[in-house]
Amino acid sequence: MSWLSKGIVSTVLSDLGSGRRPLTREALDELPEGKVIEHIRSVLVATEVLPKRDEQMVRLERHVKDLVTSHGTVEGRKILHRYATWRLLRRLRRRSRGKEITHYQLATARQHLRAAVYLLDWLNDENLTLSTCGQVDLERWMTSDDVRLRREAGHFVRWALSQKITRDLSFPAERWNGPSQPMDDEARWATARRLLHDDTLKREDRLAGLLLLLYAQWPAAISRLTIDHIEETDGTVRIRLGAVPVELPAPVAELALRQVEVRRSHAVLGRADSPWLFPGGQPGRPISAWAMGERLRKLGIRLAEARSTALFQLATELPAAVLARTLGIDITVAVKWQRAAAGDWAAYAAEVSRRAVEGRSQPG
Repeated sequence: MSWLSKGIVSTVLSDLGSGRRPLTREALDELPEGKVIEHIRSVLVATEVLPKRDEQMVRLERHVKDLVTSHGTVEGRKILHRYATWRLLRRLRRRSRGKEITHYQLATARQHLRAAVYLLDWLNDENLTLSTCGQVDLERWMTSDDVRLRREAGHFVRWALSQKITRDLSFPAERWNGPSQPMDDEARWATARRLLHDDTLKREDRLAGLLLLLYAQWPAAISRLTIDHIEETDGTVRIRLGAVPVELPAPVAELALRQVEVRRSHAVLGRADSPWLFPGGQPGRPISAWAMGERLRKLGIRLAEARSTALFQLATELPAAVLARTLGIDITVAVKWQRAAAGDWAAYAAEVSRRAVEGRSQPG
């Protein structure tokens, strides 16, 4: 009732109820962005008054349009439009495969676009363009005190080279050579034991923390799990993080089944049976990746360090292909972690194959 009585909420709902504002996506999009309008929209979607859509992608498209149209030069607007449309948005749609993009993907795309704007602005100030910029000019910008988002700008420069917008420029990609932070497996297991046995902690936080510590799942991936990702067959509980379900050990399995049974959305309006394993504050929506990350940080978990440690350990025990299928990560990422962990599974596979051949050649 307190929320409904707020000025903007009351005004918007009154306009929708009276017909002064049509009850459509487009009409709501005309309103100023903010959490209030976002919540009203989520209520209308949860109650099936409005159809679902990828809100993160809509925000990104709006951001792209505003940033491109506000650029100072005609040539810059044309290049930014091409880069955003045919590189950033197209690549994001391909990678999402019809699923909603995550907040992390949205933030990354925004950074890449801002990096392109920063570089084009600097070139304009120097009376240069991408076509007239030389390697000396580019390196002068890269080493200047005012440089921002230098690594992200590299994506834009390499794209411009591939499109022949510029020539004779070199902006090599930074090669990943393994985790930069120390691997503290002992601390990881100590935290895992606390989450397994400390009943004073919230059940959903314990389960989410264990999915990070044991299975290297980012908060973004954890927050998007649904109850259909948990499977129980003949007393065995499995969770589907990738293409191949993973069997959960008994204590974790109990937490997962209990979470499926008693999960509860924090939303008051538009409450309905939620498919999400970790429902959020907006009706029909999961907890956000940011909120999930904050809850795990409050447990004392350092997200990047904990995930790196888990991936490092798992990469020493599993082939890259198995790691990718079970954890839901890209095969190229799995291969990089396997190399970083010095797990020589190619040699292992060759040895197994050799033994099999020798076994068949032996007289029976």
